[in-house]
Amino acid sequence: MKQGISEERKRFLERDFRQGFIAYCQLEGEVIRRGNFQSRVRIEEHHRQQDGFIHAGVMATMADHTAGYAAFTTVDEVYQILTIEFKINFLKPASGDCLVCRSKVIREGSQIIIAESEVFDRRKGQEVLVAKAIVTLMAVPREKISPAPRNGIPPGTGLPT
Repeated sequence: MKQGISEERKRFLERDFRQGFIAYCQLEGEVIRRGNFQSRVRIEEHHRQQDGFIHAGVMATMADHTAGYAAFTTVDEVYQILTIEFKINFLKPASGDCLVCRSKVIREGSQIIIAESEVFDRRKGQEVLVAKAIVTLMAVPREKISPAPRNGIPPGTGLPT
């Protein structure tokens, strides 16, 4: 694996990480290194399910998205990262006030990248491993991806279709 990423790239990834659904979920990037990405979310009531535990969907989203950005640190700017598949094991119910996800690339290919994510529940000052995921991702040249328009506006134009 090549070493390091530029400060400019780190700033881009930090901004890019928190958009759309991820911003809605309130996930934030914390630590960014080549092949590694860490995120966190401060838990609020809307992150919890009916029994008061943190919803599995929050943990799965966090594991997938953070792994995608770990992969994103390993490719040139002309690529986007898309998830092909992921598997997650929930090890314990999460009930704390913060989740932390640490993702790292475990196979860096030219197109297919595999990353693993570990999700930790911060409880009373300690971290408890509550979920682990393996995520398979694909690096796709940006020009080959045609994102769906949002609200009838083509991405990047600000103009109606």
